[in-house]
Amino acid sequence: MTGRLVVVGTPIGNLGDLSPRAAEALREADLVVAEDTRVAAKLLRFIGARRPTVSFTAHNAAGRVPELLARLEAGDTLALTTDAGMPAVSDPGAELVAAARSAGHVVEVVPGPSAVTAALALAGVSGGGFLFGGFLPARPPSARFVALERLVAASGGLGLPLVLFEAPHRVSRLLGELDRLTGVHPDLQVAASREMTKVHEEVVAGTPAQVAAALPTPRGEFTLVVSGLAPLEGPSAVDLDALVAVGRQAGLSDRSVADLLRVAGIGRREAYARAQAKRPT
Repeated sequence: MTGRLVVVGTPIGNLGDLSPRAAEALREADLVVAEDTRVAAKLLRFIGARRPTVSFTAHNAAGRVPELLARLEAGDTLALTTDAGMPAVSDPGAELVAAARSAGHVVEVVPGPSAVTAALALAGVSGGGFLFGGFLPARPPSARFVALERLVAASGGLGLPLVLFEAPHRVSRLLGELDRLTGVHPDLQVAASREMTKVHEEVVAGTPAQVAAALPTPRGEFTLVVSGLAPLEGPSAVDLDALVAVGRQAGLSDRSVADLLRVAGIGRREAYARAQAKRPT
């Protein structure tokens, strides 16, 4: 027998944002799989439902997945939730979704509020899309900053804003790390949102230093929209000449040298022209 896993979007703050479909999915579920069962219990009380719940976190996922797959195999309907927003987005629930689909069970979605799109709407940043980075690794600090640099470089290269999540006790650190990057990205701006959809909803925008100064005692999880990122500069002519010279010294053919130039970001036609023009005399 095949069960159903229903991925249910939950409010990011205001319980009134729970959709009728989401409420129905929670009421009809044989089991509610929650990041925090206390949060799920509050949500169930709000809709006047009493359903069994079980926790699913990054710490217990390995043991929980087999148990939940067994429930699906028995034909149960499971509702997957998270503390706020869409499950499986920067959330351990992704592991259960992948496992359920791999085992041949039906996976459905009931869309709901998203901190990512809400923060983008509040930031007022124009563009044809965005790059979502989620949470940076908490440690080690060196790996964390490298990850941030890569995300910022990719975002700048695409000409898109970058969206990050951060815990309140680390947001000052993140703003400091972003401030370090303003030398390379002088137009870098941050719109930091917290408590979205709640009574004390707040958005602080400006340079990383300005935002940090306005948040002396951070509370609540943050969603940051980083914009004004400079695109990466292309390789210089000297660099390209050096690549061609190295390729020639290694005995590479014109085609292989052109392939090397293409990896460096040069278009096909220009790469072949450079490779043939730099033949040894």
